[in-house]
Amino acid sequence: MNLTLTVLEIVAPVFLLAGIGFTWVKLGFEYRINFVTQLATTLAVPCLIFTALMKTDIDPAALTALSLATIAAYLGVTVTAALFVRVSGLHRRTYLAPMIFGNTGNLGLPLALFAFGDEGLGYAVVVFAIMAIWTFTFGIWLVAGAGSFGKVLREPLVWATLLGGLFLWQDWHTPRFLTNTLELIGQMAIPLMLITLGVAVARLTPGGIGRAVVLSVIKLALCVGIAWLAALASGLNHTAFGVLVLQVATPVAVTSYLLAEKYGADSQSVAGLVVVSTLLSVGALPLLLAILL
Repeated sequence: MNLTLTVLEIVAPVFLLAGIGFTWVKLGFEYRINFVTQLATTLAVPCLIFTALMKTDIDPAALTALSLATIAAYLGVTVTAALFVRVSGLHRRTYLAPMIFGNTGNLGLPLALFAFGDEGLGYAVVVFAIMAIWTFTFGIWLVAGAGSFGKVLREPLVWATLLGGLFLWQDWHTPRFLTNTLELIGQMAIPLMLITLGVAVARLTPGGIGRAVVLSVIKLALCVGIAWLAALASGLNHTAFGVLVLQVATPVAVTSYLLAEKYGADSQSVAGLVVVSTLLSVGALPLLLAILL
């Protein structure tokens, strides 16, 4: 009973905020998703990442171990998903990216924070940053035929991660007034991302729901299994272990739909995967958390 209540306290705020965004759009209210997304990814999320890393008490060696485990996990997911897509005869440009990339930002960061506290958030931003780099290089190459390392270098969240890591390593701290300012800006990130997730799902036009259900279940099983093995092999502590498995197991990222729409893949099928996997996560992620806690 206590475990059930704990899990509910973790996931309820996350899905309630996403539900607010979903309902907001369905009631016909305006929501400028491009502006809010740019505000979150350019300003709020980088501030959240930087302050989380700067203030964390996590041993830098533990963050290094998590980084290596995250790279191993995503490489494993990428290779296995590529083999699955090839054997299944699925269209690679449409289906491979959604099978790899999860919603480590909108869902993963708040879930890690509520489940594992500030230490969990410190670990989660590392996983988020590594996946973002993989998305902007290999992910874009998958869908468009050309990756963009230059785009990675222009991403504020990447620089926030590097700078936060440097401050953590050197035990530096910004002046108190600046830290307070950055923390205030960073506090916008999680509510904005969750509400925006609800808005994005509400505006999607999903297609191929039957196939999306099957692929969403396969993606979840694949990601949990490989992340679990990577975490075990790396000897991660309890919190880092839980954060890695949780982050890699998150549902299909809305970014996958945006890439499919931009580069001419089957965006409706990807939209179906986003919607179905997100709905599946409402039941699956609480069960996963019950095992990980």
